[in-house]
Amino acid sequence: MFRKVLVANRGEIAVRVIRALRERGIPSVAVYSDVDRASLAVRMADEAVHLGPTPSAESYLHIERVLGAARKAGADAIHPGYGFLSENDTFAAACRDAGFVFIGPSAESIRKVGSKTAARQLAKAAGVPIPPGMEEPVRSTEEAHAVAAQIGYPVLLKATAGGGGKGMRVVEREQDLDSALRDASSEAERAFHNPAVYLEKLILKPRHIEIQVLGDHHVHVIHLGERECSLQRRHQKVIEECPSPVMLEHPEMRQAMGEAALRIARAAGYYNAGTCEFLVDEARNFYFLEMNTRLQVEHPVTELATGLDLVDWQLRIASGERLSLRQEDIHWRGSAIECRVYAEDAEMDFLPSPGKITALREPSGPGIRVDSGVYPGWVVPMDYDPMLAKLIAWAQDRPAAIRRLRRAIEEYSVSGIKTNLSFFRRVLTDPGFAGGKLHTGFIDEFFSRAGKGQETDGELAELAAVIAAVHASRQKPAQPAAAASESRWRAAGLMELMQ
Repeated sequence: MFRKVLVANRGEIAVRVIRALRERGIPSVAVYSDVDRASLAVRMADEAVHLGPTPSAESYLHIERVLGAARKAGADAIHPGYGFLSENDTFAAACRDAGFVFIGPSAESIRKVGSKTAARQLAKAAGVPIPPGMEEPVRSTEEAHAVAAQIGYPVLLKATAGGGGKGMRVVEREQDLDSALRDASSEAERAFHNPAVYLEKLILKPRHIEIQVLGDHHVHVIHLGERECSLQRRHQKVIEECPSPVMLEHPEMRQAMGEAALRIARAAGYYNAGTCEFLVDEARNFYFLEMNTRLQVEHPVTELATGLDLVDWQLRIASGERLSLRQEDIHWRGSAIECRVYAEDAEMDFLPSPGKITALREPSGPGIRVDSGVYPGWVVPMDYDPMLAKLIAWAQDRPAAIRRLRRAIEEYSVSGIKTNLSFFRRVLTDPGFAGGKLHTGFIDEFFSRAGKGQETDGELAELAAVIAAVHASRQKPAQPAAAASESRWRAAGLMELMQ
């Protein structure tokens, strides 16, 4: 195993990796930018090295500074987490050339599937279905118009690099294609320093289902089943679960999609943890979307459903250990659902809500897991992704997991900033969600049914009770108003506004 590992990331994933290292008895090194000097990861790590100014290009994305931090700390391996440099083949190669073990796939594998167009070519050659569209980046507007006319509108423009919905545009009419092409390319350039985009047929109301793969350096690769990632806003996942509700009804799909993912991984010469993403249409036909050559944000649901520690397996594989698991050893038990808790104002179109966390109470209890990167007093910066934590519930079946997750959300309290917890509270009571009728447009339809930002009758009643309690506390100064606001972050935030 390793002498010391540098974690080239921040937030909850840095904390997650540091904990895995601690369980292995491996010293950890955190890195930080100016604004992250007092972060939870820095507090938890055995050592911490300053990278540079707050902008990610001058800190977390600066390859030489990350390598310099590893040299300074005497690390022999680097874990990239997700985001930032995790899928950068240049970084993986630079780690190797500098004598560090990159805890992830090879630079060559990343290169083969890191570009979405290259991955489409590889999947097609491996006999895996892909959506109709381009296999090379758009070279001209004339070419884009010709392809769109051939496959038919609506179409989807996508950046060849990166993810998270950046550089992506839905085009429903020919007259909108030119402006969408300019916008998508410009956004891709800003986000990934690569303006290349391509075009594919838009699959209406698809499920977004991904398959987790795990491979070693000895040409042994297995899959760990699927994750349902259909609940998205602006092409960003917000709720994920394992198993997928559709797999419970059609288990043969898991085998077919798993085998497809393994064909892609083998064709890429892939090792370590990775994920193949697919779209599934209403007729249950699946199409390869892309491969993420890293650990996924939503990996905890797979861990809870399979009983495997993916970060620990990343460490073991990177150190040269053989994967002792066979495909027939993998079993799924119960149901796990994850909510991504963001510092966002759900009532203001999910605008980021940076600021100081004045109070924090995270839920606990049987079947509850919180992967958190914050603490009371931490100032959530406006410079990075505003994820605070991931709340995951596991139970023996999906209805029980939903009930457990709802209970946990009621116990989750964050004061000082807005979060999207109220949004999750509403979605988890939606009959469509409970019935597993999920697709990537679900949230838009949910808002059109329920009304964005509207509270349920129960929430209105609770707010009325809180206001009454606050009013009563003002009449009795000896009784602290905070006692009446214990139940939710929303109540706490209301009290702060009224003080």
